[in-house]
Amino acid sequence: MAFKPIAVKESQKPTGRLQTEESEIKKKTAEELSTLEEEKIFREGVVSIRDLIAPAAFRVESSFIQLGDIFCRTLFVTAYPRYISIGWSAPVINMSVTMDVGMFFYPVKAGVILKQLKNKVGALEAQINADTEKGAPRDPIRETALRDIEQLRDNLTQGTEHFFQFCFYVTLYAKKKEELDQTTEDIENIFGSKLIISRKVLYQAEQGFNSTLPLSNDELYIAFNMNSSPIAASFPFISAELTSDDGILYGINRHNNSLVLFDRFSLQNANMVVFATSGAGKSYAIKLEILRTMMMGTDIIVIDPEMEYKHLSDAVGGTYVNISLSSEAKINPFDLPRPIGMEISTEDVIRSAVITMKGLLRIMLGGLTTEQDSIMDRALIETYAKKDITPDADLATVKPPIMQDLLEILEGMEGSGELVMKLQKYTEGTFSGLFNSPTNVDTKNQLVVFSVRDLEEELRPIAIYSIVNYIWNVVRSERKRRILVIDEAWWLMMHEDSARFIFSLVKRARKYYLGVTTITQDVNDFLKSQYGQAIVTNSALQVLLRQSPASVDLVQKVFVLTDSEKYLLLESGVGEGIFFAGSKHAAIKVVASYTEDQIVTTNPEQLLAIEKAKKDFNAQAK
Repeated sequence: MAFKPIAVKESQKPTGRLQTEESEIKKKTAEELSTLEEEKIFREGVVSIRDLIAPAAFRVESSFIQLGDIFCRTLFVTAYPRYISIGWSAPVINMSVTMDVGMFFYPVKAGVILKQLKNKVGALEAQINADTEKGAPRDPIRETALRDIEQLRDNLTQGTEHFFQFCFYVTLYAKKKEELDQTTEDIENIFGSKLIISRKVLYQAEQGFNSTLPLSNDELYIAFNMNSSPIAASFPFISAELTSDDGILYGINRHNNSLVLFDRFSLQNANMVVFATSGAGKSYAIKLEILRTMMMGTDIIVIDPEMEYKHLSDAVGGTYVNISLSSEAKINPFDLPRPIGMEISTEDVIRSAVITMKGLLRIMLGGLTTEQDSIMDRALIETYAKKDITPDADLATVKPPIMQDLLEILEGMEGSGELVMKLQKYTEGTFSGLFNSPTNVDTKNQLVVFSVRDLEEELRPIAIYSIVNYIWNVVRSERKRRILVIDEAWWLMMHEDSARFIFSLVKRARKYYLGVTTITQDVNDFLKSQYGQAIVTNSALQVLLRQSPASVDLVQKVFVLTDSEKYLLLESGVGEGIFFAGSKHAAIKVVASYTEDQIVTTNPEQLLAIEKAKKDFNAQAK
């Protein structure tokens, strides 16, 4: 078959200009394709954000999914009781486990619900009337449902309530399958205790996981009809309230800006521990507490290792006792309490004093062997007997012995040569001015501060032990509402005897209306001691201010903190931290008025400015 060529008109033939444009377009298209290919090759070797956050593997099972090494399971709520209280989800949310919570709200038009409720009311009234005609006993369940529906109809009509379909999902995370199963059981038990029915997601584990991601995708859609009041009670934005009718201001609740007002004597015990790194504001916070507590009529006794409470003592007219080798103030470690009534026998008082003195002497002499312990026990009993302090004595009239009396008794005992040689340092040697005199300290003031700043480090644990023992005798002699503040308590944790003594004091303080405040910045040494942890356990009030990275993990373990609370302690400013009162706790910020700040400040620059202002005022007055 022959084909006849088609004639092309001259106007239809491509001109030179069109040919050039077509060529340029083809060239440009080829360049773009080449660029896209090169970019594709380049991107295949580039790490994206998605690559960084994606798990190494993803395995979907019937009831859980595995993301790399992490196991995930989603729970959903199917039914609620007739009444749920505000914050019902708090026990779940506050659990120290990793979880994601997803809540979805689907508004429903009031007209649709009112129509359904009207039909439901008609059905219930018909059933109730039928039961009445038959003479059947009344059905409380139907009557209660009818009242609830009528109340809801009124609220929806008036616009005070709105209606929603509500979905509540919880996705749990664990490193082991067994741990995931245990956490799931714990969550279901918490829901069950509140009559809330929950279920594990089956054969939709991936959809459940996706529903709690921060993508706002509800792939489960397991909803429950609910009006706005119980939905409002479901919101997890809750915080612990630590405001009471009585007590003093400790600070501001950082969760909701409410006041943290509390009376430490209203708890099971009035003891308190304060942990913070240097410069975090622990002494500032305690001095504020002292100042405010004194207005409530409470007596305060302070052991001050760095002369930080001198300015406060002078401002309120307190008694400031400087304990040093050359000071006139003396404390006799052999002092005895004056028992209240007949609740403590004289024999028990003497026995307790002997045990306490042996603990002090162990620290002073660097320990005792078994033989030396037996010798010292007999020597102490004879030393008290030398001053006619026996089980038949009247402790109100006796005069306690001093260290020289003990030395004289030991000199007459066989096998006590080494003890005599060591003890002479405290009766005739360098340290003779500390424990070898009768007590001449007056503690009748409302605020009494014992300073040990001018003592050598070797003597500080001994002096603090002796001061605490003296205070304990005063407390047992007269029952009054008191607070004992032991600053830098880690000095006492250095020796087992002093640590045991402080623990015993903290444990028994409640019986004598005493609250013991233990402050330390050396958190690791304090908490690693068995007595240190026991002191924390027996302290109903606990204050954690800013922590150092070296100690925050131990603090988190001891106080069972969440990761968020741990990071809060690392990032807190001065005077910020967490305040524990019994089973409740909240983030706190310590605040003071201008006048209080001038009295309790520990800032050296601020103290110098105050002293300069005083000198200028005195100079002008002259």
